[in-house]
Amino acid sequence: MAKHIGIVACSAEGAALCYRTLCAEAPLKMGEHMHPEVSMHTHPLGEYMIHIRSGNWPEVAKLMLSSARKLASIGADFAVCPDNTIHQAFDMVTAESPIPWLHIADAVAREAKDSGFGNLAITGTKYLMTGPVYPEMIKQHGISYQIPDKGDREKIDTIIFKELVNGVFIEKSRQYFNLVFQKLKERGCDAAVLGCTEIPLLVDPDDCPLPTLDSTRLLARAALNKALEKG
Repeated sequence: MAKHIGIVACSAEGAALCYRTLCAEAPLKMGEHMHPEVSMHTHPLGEYMIHIRSGNWPEVAKLMLSSARKLASIGADFAVCPDNTIHQAFDMVTAESPIPWLHIADAVAREAKDSGFGNLAITGTKYLMTGPVYPEMIKQHGISYQIPDKGDREKIDTIIFKELVNGVFIEKSRQYFNLVFQKLKERGCDAAVLGCTEIPLLVDPDDCPLPTLDSTRLLARAALNKALEKG
């Protein structure tokens, strides 16, 4: 039997995309209409944001652990979190979690390495772009990275929190992301990390100046592979 996947959600659009990806791609491995058992729990994004804005990562970890414990209590075998930013609390969470976790940036870094990319353009919330989540993970794979300049970071953060997490996807914003990726391409980046789980709903890989690494779908695929592991 496939393992029971627990989704520790934070923002709705990214979590929904992760869930939909799991359910849409599993039949190719498991048969028609089949997918692993999946359960999800989320505290409101607003509760997370209180602590994210103040840099209180232990309190972020408490919310994530609360979700993990509830998922474990209903049989989840492991957890994933389709939110890049709150992975800054990952080590605090896994130290006390009743179930193991997969790390979203590890899924991205592995795909980058397998694809031969060596210099990643990291986009996401301002907390993610200037934080340790991706630098600490990708250096383990011998990959370098760059982030947008301060003005672009602020604009991207505004698009995420004013538009994307609310299910608003505007063509002007998509074009803005492409301009940012073009700048980073000119600085030597060879792939773009879509490091907010809602960005893949906006950016079109076929139109992007750089190859894209879709953190949401890569995490979902890693979870599916984990669920189907024997033993």
